[in-house]
Amino acid sequence: MIVVTLTSWLPKLHPPPCSPEQLALNQCIKANNSQMGILFIGFAFLTIGSAGVRPCSIPFGVDQFDPTTAKGKKGINSFFNWYYTTFSLVLLITQTVVVYIQDSVSWKLGLAIPTLFMFCSIILFFVGKRVYIHVKAEGSIFSGIAQVLVAAYRKRKVKLPSDDNVVGVFYDPPLTGTTVLFKLPVTKKFRALDKAALIMEGEVNPDGSRVNQWRLASIQQVEEVKCLARIFPIWAATILSLISMAQQQTYTVLQATKMDRHLGPKFQIPPGSLTVISLITIALWIPFYDMVLVPILRKKTKNETGISLLLRIGIGMVFSALSMVVAGLIEKLRRDSANSNPNPLGIAPISVLWLAPQLILMGLCEAFNIVGQIEFFNRQFPEHMRSIGNSLFSCSFAGASYASSIIINTVHHTTKTHSHPDWLTNDINAGRVDYFYYLIGGIGALNLIYFIYVARRYEYRGIVELQVHDKQPHDLEIK
Repeated sequence: MIVVTLTSWLPKLHPPPCSPEQLALNQCIKANNSQMGILFIGFAFLTIGSAGVRPCSIPFGVDQFDPTTAKGKKGINSFFNWYYTTFSLVLLITQTVVVYIQDSVSWKLGLAIPTLFMFCSIILFFVGKRVYIHVKAEGSIFSGIAQVLVAAYRKRKVKLPSDDNVVGVFYDPPLTGTTVLFKLPVTKKFRALDKAALIMEGEVNPDGSRVNQWRLASIQQVEEVKCLARIFPIWAATILSLISMAQQQTYTVLQATKMDRHLGPKFQIPPGSLTVISLITIALWIPFYDMVLVPILRKKTKNETGISLLLRIGIGMVFSALSMVVAGLIEKLRRDSANSNPNPLGIAPISVLWLAPQLILMGLCEAFNIVGQIEFFNRQFPEHMRSIGNSLFSCSFAGASYASSIIINTVHHTTKTHSHPDWLTNDINAGRVDYFYYLIGGIGALNLIYFIYVARRYEYRGIVELQVHDKQPHDLEIK
């Protein structure tokens, strides 16, 4: 944030100011390679910092609750909802107050404000360090995954025992450390991986330890790898479901620039702030869902989360596809209005609030889909793999952005003809952004069909829970 802020403060790090008249005549001086290089360095640091914070912040928050108590379980259930609510409220402030300052007052001040808050957050983080619950790291997760795959490959020709004769044939040592609290039950899917835990002659020492970790894995390790294998098809479906969200900061903003943004005679809504409608929807819906609907649904479904996690994600995908259809209809209305009432700036004489329906639907999409994904990845991954789960969630956004770029480039190259420009030409009134929205909606609908297919075949993670109050063997309970 310091580097990005300095690109605005120091004259040598940015091109000279450009007036609207110069911009219209394409006479503005562009940033040179050095200036762009420093800006990209700032973005690179932001990426590295986000890669450290985002995957770990939610698991770290979950670690503050005791999952062996009813109060702790209830706290974890609400934590995911309130985490995203808080996150949305912060975005609501940044996309209104901060964006308004950047757009109407000063970019220097607009970038300095988040930099100052980032500095304050670092201080606050270390001030609270003594009261946090710290779970110590216990080795590499990826080495355990590799050990299972290598051991299973080495024993690929070994025949597995029947389902009724598995007691004592799999390596199943007691849990050690503090990270993993629950054992995973042996499942029947991906049985080829079970070969990694088959005990062969000479593979176990007299004290019960393994002779070679690359020839024998524990059945717990095998089930953890199976968790990854089961989750992967669901994760693949979530990538395409987020493509519609990528359009909020691009073509929705572009639509807003070509509409009447006045609220009263003097104030105009900044185009970049319009997406706060989605954030307001999230901030209102999630608390209502958590405090009102979940208790009602919990009584009817007997599910502690109200509805299943995959159903929640699926509902979000439905809202995602609907928002694109509605966006296409509104864009056609806006485009027809602008072309029927031509003016030098190409502004359609209709209020920018016509974009509210698609943004409200997108807000509901986030409230169901995003929060559902956060909770799904954190619940379905083993305890010590939660950071990987949250990394996958962040990678979903990255994958959606790349997929969106591929679709946009494809549309640019395939929809242009000699008689008319492509759908996404710079002149939005001459293009057909509504067709683009319908395309994204269609992709979302096809992805929903795929998601339903894999979701119906998904088996939720079970646990073999050892009751903590006395830790006696007879207290084993499969959930």
